[in-house]
Formats: sequence, C-alpha cells, structure tokens
Amino acid sequence: MSVDIVMPRLSDSMEEGTVLTWMKQVGDEVALGEELVEIETDKANMVFESDAAGTLIEIVAEEGVTLPIGEVIARVGEKGETPKDAASAEATEDGAARAGSSAVQTSQSPRIHAADARSDPPDLGDDEAAAGDPSPVSDAAPSTQTDPASEGGRVKASPLARRIAEEKGVDLGALAGSGPGGRVIKVDVENASAAPVPEEQAAATPTPTVSAKEKPETAKGAVEVVELTKLQQTVSRRMAESKATAPHFYLQAEIDMSRCFEARTRVKAAAKEGDVVPSFNDMVVKACAIALRQFPRANGAYRDGKFELYERVNVGIAVAARDALVVPTVFDADRKGLTAIATESRSLAARVRDGSVTPPELSGGTFTVSNLGMYGISNFHAVINAPQAAILAVGAIEEKPVVYDGEIAVGRIMGVTLACDHRILYGADGAEFLARVKSLLSEPLGLAL
Repeated sequence: MSVDIVMPRLSDSMEEGTVLTWMKQVGDEVALGEELVEIETDKANMVFESDAAGTLIEIVAEEGVTLPIGEVIARVGEKGETPKDAASAEATEDGAARAGSSAVQTSQSPRIHAADARSDPPDLGDDEAAAGDPSPVSDAAPSTQTDPASEGGRVKASPLARRIAEEKGVDLGALAGSGPGGRVIKVDVENASAAPVPEEQAAATPTPTVSAKEKPETAKGAVEVVELTKLQQTVSRRMAESKATAPHFYLQAEIDMSRCFEARTRVKAAAKEGDVVPSFNDMVVKACAIALRQFPRANGAYRDGKFELYERVNVGIAVAARDALVVPTVFDADRKGLTAIATESRSLAARVRDGSVTPPELSGGTFTVSNLGMYGISNFHAVINAPQAAILAVGAIEEKPVVYDGEIAVGRIMGVTLACDHRILYGADGAEFLARVKSLLSEPLGLAL
C-alpha cells in the first residue's frame, strides 16, 4: 500500500513550496527520517526528511515545480509496486463531467436571431472608404447651408487625417479638403506638411533630437524580467503589509560610542588568536535586550485589537543574503553575555548565507536591529518587521565634535532611528526605551552586568 508524501509546512508563514532537488530517485529505498528532497520555502531552502519508509515508487512533482502545502509530491510503497495514478483518473472523470455539463448548457442556450445580430455599420475612418462615399452633395442645397468642410464648428476630416495632422503639427482648419463634401483626407495633410516652410519660420523651428524618433516600447532598450524567489516574494509582501497597516512613527537620537570604542579596543588587545571579539552591533543587540526587559510593550506586538507581551526577549538581526533580507534570531539575548551574542550572531549570519538556518530561528524574534553602518550610512528609517512593535535602525559611527565638561573634544557618534508601531508603542514609551538604550551604550559597563 503506497503512502503519499505531501508538500510539508516548513515554516509558520509558508503557503507553498518549490521542489529544488530530489535526493532519491524512483526505485531507491527510503528510510524513515532520511533526507528525501530539498524544498525552497518563503524563508529559506530546506531539506525535508521522509515521514515514511519503503521504496520511492513515484515522483509526482518534478524539480522546479511549485505546489501548495498538502499537495502530493511523491509516493512511497513496497518494492515492485506500481504507482496508482489516482490523480489522473480523477482529473479525467472531472473533465468528462465538465464536458457533459457544457453540452447540456449549449443545447439549452437561446438561439440568436438574425435581427438581433444586425448592427449599424461602423464609422469608416480610412481614406479609401471616404473617397468611395456614394452620397453626392446636393446642388439644390440652400445658400445658407453650413460649410461642408466643418460640422458644428469642427473641421470635417477623416480619423486618419486627424492623427497625421496631430503628429505633423498641421492645422486642419487651414486646409481645403479634397474628399467627399470637402472632407480633409490623408493626402491633404501630407501635401500640406510637404509644403516649403517660410525661411523665418524654419529658423525658429527647433531641430528634433535623435531620441524623438524612439518608440515607447523600445526607448528603454532591452528589458530583462527577473522572477522573484519565494523568499523575495515573502519579504516584498510583508514589507508592503507592514507599511500599509502599521502606523509608523520615528524617533532619532545620536549616541556617543566613545566608551564602547575604548572598551572594545581593550578587549581586542587582550583577546587570543581565534577568540571572538564582540562588535559594536553585538553591543547594540545587548543594550536593546536589556531595555526590552524593562519596557515590555517594546517587546510585544499589536494583534486584532489586543497587545501581545512576550515572556522571552529574542532580538532579530537583519542579514542581507541572496538579494533578500533575512532576520535570524538571537534567543534570550537579555540573559546572554556579549561574547555569547557575538558567537551566535556570526553563526546565524553564516547559516543564513549558506541556506542552513532553521524556521524557528527565522520566526521567533520579538524585536529587530538593522545595521547599515558598515556601508557608511549615517541614518535611515527601517520598516517594522510586523507584527513586532519596533525596529532599531543603526547608522555608522563617525567622529564629530562633542562637549565634555565644557570643553570641545572629538567623540565617536552613532546615529540611530527607532521605528515604532503607534498602536502599541506610543511616543513617550518609545522615547523612554530609546533613552535607556542610549544610556547603556554611552556607559557600556552596564552591558557586562
């Protein structure tokens, strides 16, 4: 008896998956828990371990195929067993049923009478039709008749003539139409545009640029259309939802990192070869974790008209990988020392880039830190990683003049911006939280306590 292997749910937000690589082929033996297929989810590429033992008798979803969760991707059965093509049989029966239903509807549909199909002849817009107009102009028309070359003050011209006149800048009102009833036709406009331009007017007419001859569809050159990966689709959707639903407001501050710089310099000098030295971003993560413990609303979320306040302080760190932004999580960051945070952060970043990070590490964050300081960005506004209450954007550390005890000195200043969801984190709450982060980094001794 064969067992269906279905598209598994490998993350909390996963709705569908793409089969990347089959690690077993039809006829191979598969053990329970053995690696069977690599699947691209909305968060990362992950290997699915078989939940059935036996022989792989059929691969339903070939590599590159995208299917929703729960759809059959393969079947495992006994050796020599022939796969049952139940899905195909069901599709055939369903198609036959639809065909029968369509035949009944066709036989019952009302007949269209010839009178119903009649319609008024279309307005002839081409010059050939205009030239062949059989309706002669009556010689007995009264002398007070309106000029045949105009209709209600509008110049009488064929649609083609109007279009050419607009393109060439020809005034239709100045033309004598040669068509039926004095109608201006294509040849009239072309003859007018070919007439010599007075010397004064020619001198005043600007010469068109080379690009004026370009067509809209080719003006940008060759266009390359790039399909988004599942991860990029998810990031795009969640960022759009965050900006559309969460009322963002921003709090900016400058933090003097001089003491942190001195402390890190001493730690780095005392470290042995191969030891992990905490970075400034690790210090920011630790400072945020301590402040989050003291301000629970900053460590929460707004959901369905209620506040969710989380017991654990899990700080996510934004990592750029494969043309997308991924946010792995440092769990219980408030209870870990700087060295532990530094070690874990580096491990997470490496596993994000090689695709081995796990779903819980990507979905358990309660707050996020995004740092672009290494690119020389002094300050920026980050989009909240919904449904979290806030995200801290960290800029570069720059040397700036500061005042210490009434004297001007050179300080190492870091710009930060806290983006808050106003539904849960109000102005005063966000300001107090950011002030606590600032005080912890200004005097980093508190980070080691």
